[in-house]
Amino acid sequence: MDGVVGFRRGFWAMAPLWLGVVPFALVYAVLARDTGLSLLETQALSALVFAGSAQVSAVGLFGSGAAALEIVSTTFLLNVRHVLYGLSLGRRIPLSRRQRPMAAYFLTDEAFGVVAGSGERTFAFLLGAELSLFAMWNLATLGGAIAGSAITDPAELGIDLVFPLAFLALLVPLVRTRVELLVAVASGATAYVAAKGLPGGLPILLTGVVGSLLGAALTSGRPGEDVDVENAVREVA
Repeated sequence: MDGVVGFRRGFWAMAPLWLGVVPFALVYAVLARDTGLSLLETQALSALVFAGSAQVSAVGLFGSGAAALEIVSTTFLLNVRHVLYGLSLGRRIPLSRRQRPMAAYFLTDEAFGVVAGSGERTFAFLLGAELSLFAMWNLATLGGAIAGSAITDPAELGIDLVFPLAFLALLVPLVRTRVELLVAVASGATAYVAAKGLPGGLPILLTGVVGSLLGAALTSGRPGEDVDVENAVREVA
């Protein structure tokens, strides 16, 4: 019974983020349609890959005639950050061997952010959050694939504004200390600079590594404390 309650809490905890997921899924479906993918192929990507940025990149590369290796490598680079998510959640939530593959398969940025910020430490809550987004993403993809002809310009959906705002909504509640603020600002600056000169998913990978290393360095030996930023930076230097 506790598992059912936890699942429900996780499922509805994701509801505020549906607003950011739906237009992104619609855009993906329209782009997939424009590149010549069938309804089944479009939906299969959402069900089997289940990674918005990777799916959009994949259909764009497919439409430009890119080789299979290029598509796979770009998708890998865009999603490799999930390894860091998994390591973090694996330390927070006790998972059995059978639960780990399922938790990993449905893991997304949004689910990680909500679970990390909620304080919940159960597989039921994690799975509820993950399947909430999975269901909404696939429903929106199906709707976009069916009614895609009615969306002549995907930019009109405002995805370039809605999606970043959704991620900011995830980030802000997680920034509670000066060190976390410093890591967030440094990561944002790294991502901005890297995106100017690096292709594919490399900016995401680089930002994840830099942010993780900086956070580990600033909090080393001080678990749970709000480290003085000036002293911590001096120690790192």
